[in-house]
Amino acid sequence: MLPQAVSVIQADYNNPVHAKALCDLLDHYARDAMGGGEALPHDTLTRLAGELAKRSDAYSVLAFAGDAPIGLVNCFEGFSTFACRPLVNVHDVVVLDGYRGQGIAQQMLTAAEAIARDRGCCKMTLEVLEGNHGAQAAYRKLGYEGFELDPAMGKAMFWQKAL
Repeated sequence: MLPQAVSVIQADYNNPVHAKALCDLLDHYARDAMGGGEALPHDTLTRLAGELAKRSDAYSVLAFAGDAPIGLVNCFEGFSTFACRPLVNVHDVVVLDGYRGQGIAQQMLTAAEAIARDRGCCKMTLEVLEGNHGAQAAYRKLGYEGFELDPAMGKAMFWQKAL
């Protein structure tokens, strides 16, 4: 049996098929060790697509094998004060287990980059866990790398504070 062709599209948060795909894929990611290992709360899954639809700074890219959703990239626009232009942070990258290692993430990130370029963005950023070597290799293929302004000061670190 030949593998199904993969299609990569920008999600329409108001499309019920896209909204369900987004929530199912994000929940799959959250349940994985790389996503924290816990299911997303029902309230989050119920409201997510609608809340994203309200945000002009958000966009998502979906990958489908036939009618089956297999990948997701969520992006949010920010602003670079140094470049005085918008930037895009890639917040989530999800590829279902059986489709990993086939270039699906690279296809989705390439589509996300095209959207960022259309928006006039100066760069894209993302975070990756130290132990996620497969994702790091995929990101490097697309030109992502650690960030530093001055080698003497070291690479930038990603920190958070829960509110």
